[in-house]
Amino acid sequence: MSGETNLARLLQSMTPQLNPGQYVFCCVAADHDCSALQAVASLREAEGLSLVLTREVADAHGLRYDYVAAWITLEVHSSLAAVGLTASFSAALAQAGISCNVVAGFHHDHIFVPSERAEQALSTLRALSAASMPEPV
Repeated sequence: MSGETNLARLLQSMTPQLNPGQYVFCCVAADHDCSALQAVASLREAEGLSLVLTREVADAHGLRYDYVAAWITLEVHSSLAAVGLTASFSAALAQAGISCNVVAGFHHDHIFVPSERAEQALSTLRALSAASMPEPV
């Protein structure tokens, strides 16, 4: 399995990047034709197909949502078997009072935070990364 597993190295090099735009979580019927939706992420649940879409696409297709998010990508190539990265950044965001919804891709972790808190989330993640750097000898 590729990707970094060492928690200290993951935190030191996570390099959070804000993706442009606003994103929403929607749910459609499992048999819904999603070919025109260009989902960022999807997950089949018992209640239907959960989709992460740009707000513009959701609005254009009349899809309902109640959470508008900013999308932050951690640029470090984290292993899917890594232990503690999600716990570390979610705890830091929780301490700052920022909700987060996490989607793990093969190469990177993706964090969806309230769009109005995007800059605060970025600075919180950057501070966590800086605090994880080794002390100079």
